[in-house]
Amino acid sequence: MASAATAFFVPLYASPSPHGASRSFFHRSAYFSFGLPRSAFRALKHSFPLHKEPGFVPKPVRAPGVAYATAATEKSIHDFTVKDIDGKDVSLSKFKGKVLLIVNVASKCGLTTSNYTELSHIYEKYKTQGFEILAFPCNQFGGQEPGSNSEIKQFACTRFKTDFPIFDKVDVNGPRTAPVYQFLKSSAGGFLGDLIKWNFEKFLVDKNGKVVERYPPTTSPFQIEKDIQKLLAA
Repeated sequence: MASAATAFFVPLYASPSPHGASRSFFHRSAYFSFGLPRSAFRALKHSFPLHKEPGFVPKPVRAPGVAYATAATEKSIHDFTVKDIDGKDVSLSKFKGKVLLIVNVASKCGLTTSNYTELSHIYEKYKTQGFEILAFPCNQFGGQEPGSNSEIKQFACTRFKTDFPIFDKVDVNGPRTAPVYQFLKSSAGGFLGDLIKWNFEKFLVDKNGKVVERYPPTTSPFQIEKDIQKLLAA
């Protein structure tokens, strides 16, 4: 995963130089990708201000866990229809009134065993209290979900005894991003904008279908349990 994270350390903006060359620079939020504390970030912010050229409009910094008002957030997760792992249409309106944890999963990732194990444990603990996990396989990160839908289903159900819903393999970034992920990302942008960073990024959705929290891939499902409990009690 470390090697993939490095791929994101690229200039996020390029502006024309009066000398004809293109000058590139980092969005301020990119400083966090290097693991700097906030105090260090504030120092960097003043030491290396964003370059401003006529006509340049910087992209606003967005923090994980904050829902931002956009046109897409006028909808809810319940407005979308997706295909399940068997290719059947599923209206997410069936989950109205339930707390949802939505995860992009992969079978061959270093995070696979810990995440599937903990997700299954949490699901068994809270599924009778109005909690659901929606898993969306994705092969965009290191090609770590290369199998067919039937192979993915067999892997999850046989190895981890997965009981929560698994859906059709989707793209979560790029021009073919699934509409449900367009909604999720526009509702809670991360440090690098709307990009999903890696396998097992997580979105917590309340009973009304609104995104209330976003967690990076390295966040353990067990670390999310208290947030799940709060929404179930609301």
